[in-house]
Amino acid sequence: MAEEFSLRCYCFIDRMQAQYAAFVGTITQGDLPVEGMAALYVEMAPGNEVFRVVDIAVKATESRPGAQIVEREFGMFEVHSLNQAAVLEAGQVVLDRLGMKMEDRIKPEVVSTQVITRIDPYQTQLINRFRRGSMIVPGETMLVLECAPAAYINYAVNEAEKKANIKLIHISSVGRFGRMWLSGSEAEIVTAKNAAVTALENLEGIRG
Repeated sequence: MAEEFSLRCYCFIDRMQAQYAAFVGTITQGDLPVEGMAALYVEMAPGNEVFRVVDIAVKATESRPGAQIVEREFGMFEVHSLNQAAVLEAGQVVLDRLGMKMEDRIKPEVVSTQVITRIDPYQTQLINRFRRGSMIVPGETMLVLECAPAAYINYAVNEAEKKANIKLIHISSVGRFGRMWLSGSEAEIVTAKNAAVTALENLEGIRG
């Protein structure tokens, strides 16, 4: 019996912020993005559907593929361009081919938020061992935010960077949950947390 299709994430980033674009450039195996580009993230189940829809998106528009990831349960892809209209068109082409609307996506859920003030030197060393972004230093305040489905974390962190003067430490956007680690002053981290949570809560969709 064929597995039922689920549009787990569909989110449009209007303008990649500087740190976010730089971070994506350290992990992507596809076309490298730069600050100011628009991007679209789509996550789905079953995961193998990714191959078909990426092919549709890049053939129909000038958008370039940055990521195409298939793991045990889900598949995710990202396309981007300096032309916002091209990214929006890629998304619409995919939705049309799947016979779905943007509103059919799963609404993101903020699973947890943690604000840790005056972070300890030993913990900073542990975090810096796995991070791909900026280094966190002792005494800073750290935000760890977790959401589901995972790919929405990309939208959340980009919106947080728009609103707050923070350092992007790391993002994990594949799997069941997405997580982001940010650091900065306590006031800026609270601003970033509120921006990320509000951005996710304002996205429409169905309950997963």
